[in-house]
Amino acid sequence: MTDAPRPWLTSEAGASGGKRHAPATARNREAIAQLLGEELPSVGLVLEIASGSGEHAVFFAQAFPALRWQPSDPDPAALSSIASWIDEAALPNIAPPLQIDAADPRSWPLSKADAILCINMVHISPWKATLGLFAGAAALLPAGRLLYLYGPYFQDDVETAPSNIAFDESLRSRNAAWGLRWVHDVTAVARAEGLNLARIVPMPANNLSLIFRRDPPRG
Repeated sequence: MTDAPRPWLTSEAGASGGKRHAPATARNREAIAQLLGEELPSVGLVLEIASGSGEHAVFFAQAFPALRWQPSDPDPAALSSIASWIDEAALPNIAPPLQIDAADPRSWPLSKADAILCINMVHISPWKATLGLFAGAAALLPAGRLLYLYGPYFQDDVETAPSNIAFDESLRSRNAAWGLRWVHDVTAVARAEGLNLARIVPMPANNLSLIFRRDPPRG
């Protein structure tokens, strides 16, 4: 999915098993959980793509105990961190992390998910990861089910915050394949895979939540 280190993940001093922190998680997790409470199914399996440190997965598993949580990431170091957070939390409704590359949906080791989350991946991965994310979601989600994206985006007819412009420039300087995406480009990919944008919800720190729903099968 990514082809460069993720410097916003920091290792916990003295931690075993490669446990990492993503500082943004503590700032956004409660706002995300509040919105997810409106959108998630009451029961079922939630797949998280690009789980990073694993902190979101553990927090949401605690917040929604009736749902089963499946974290994933393509990076072995991230998988180690996720496993460490899971071991520490000792929750019954979260599975060990899977190694999943969003850019290669044919290799995803699941046949169905009742919801899919992807937080802060689209702007720090090549475009092929976003293409793969929607293709994978189309294959796994039943009709009407949720694909949830969170992160910074450009929007038509909406002034971009200076901090997001600077962030986009910083990302592209690190990796030319990274950078903030336009909502209309992401939505076009979604439509091509049979998912519709149901809501755009402004979030803290100039981020957006994009709520997609799987269309019923054609014919």
